[in-house]
Amino acid sequence: MKVERSTKLIITNLIFTGLILITTLLLTVYYWPQNNMSKNVKVAINQGESLDIISKNLLNKGVITNKRIFQLITKIKGLDTSIPIGTFNLKSVNVNKDIINHLVFGIPERRRITILEGWNSRQLAKHLSNEMGLDYDNIIKTVNDKNFIKSLKIQSESLEGYLYPDTYFFYDGVDEVSVIKRLVRESQVFWNDSNIAMANSMNFSQHEILTLASIIEGEAIYDSERPIISAVYHNRLKRGMKLQADPTIQYVIEDGPRRLLNKDLRIKSPYNTYLYKGLPPGPINSPGFMSLHAALYPQENEYLYFVAKGDGYHTFSKNEKEHERAKRAFQRVRKKVKRKKATL
Repeated sequence: MKVERSTKLIITNLIFTGLILITTLLLTVYYWPQNNMSKNVKVAINQGESLDIISKNLLNKGVITNKRIFQLITKIKGLDTSIPIGTFNLKSVNVNKDIINHLVFGIPERRRITILEGWNSRQLAKHLSNEMGLDYDNIIKTVNDKNFIKSLKIQSESLEGYLYPDTYFFYDGVDEVSVIKRLVRESQVFWNDSNIAMANSMNFSQHEILTLASIIEGEAIYDSERPIISAVYHNRLKRGMKLQADPTIQYVIEDGPRRLLNKDLRIKSPYNTYLYKGLPPGPINSPGFMSLHAALYPQENEYLYFVAKGDGYHTFSKNEKEHERAKRAFQRVRKKVKRKKATL
């Protein structure tokens, strides 16, 4: 009996000693001293990066001195897949505990990105590439990826027009797909029950309204004119007239935007509204809220034509005779401006 008691006591002591050693080891690893950082260090965590890549980055930045110990304690705490993307400012983080907590529970920096109304996907891709370091080709590829578009439940051959213009805040390290998803998600906010019902009552699909809105966006500078321009196109569609919308030509020429030439109006493209009746196959840019609203709620008028005045506004006409008179007036303004420039 004494032997059994002695054996049990030894085993109990060994277990207790083992627990103390393990606890001590864990606490040592958890509070393992790293570099005594007095300066601010920025660390970027990109989407899809593994713990190994993250720890290598921290080591190269001088945040940690032992990669394996950092990885060990992160895995023990079950946080190896919990580090979010973004850029973190690390300062006075001298032990593993502080570093891990700062990365997992801290707030990463956000980048303010503004997408302008009227940008097409190429312009948007260039902007995101310049401002966020995203890959231009990957953006264009994603915008035209049929399977990706289908997964978003968008009935279109391209996401052109579905990349809603607004000001966004993104964490550094976000990838192209995530950004595109966010823009598309915002584009769907416009389509509440009331707007869906209005489109249906007009016998227009959401895609068609978006297409018309993009043309309005390409034509209008001032919000007050958007419903009037919308009415012109609605009136022409009802009469079976060609839209003859210059922005659709600007979309297909490679060196635009520029002053259009007569040969441009003969370009064989389904987007050429000078050659083909009806709406083009899809949007030509990303329209803003005011153009979307104007496409759904046009002003009631009988205008069929409009031409620029030279000051950002337009002259609207009900017949071709009025339109030709307005065109001549604009030509006089253009010649006057040209002569003035020549004297400078």
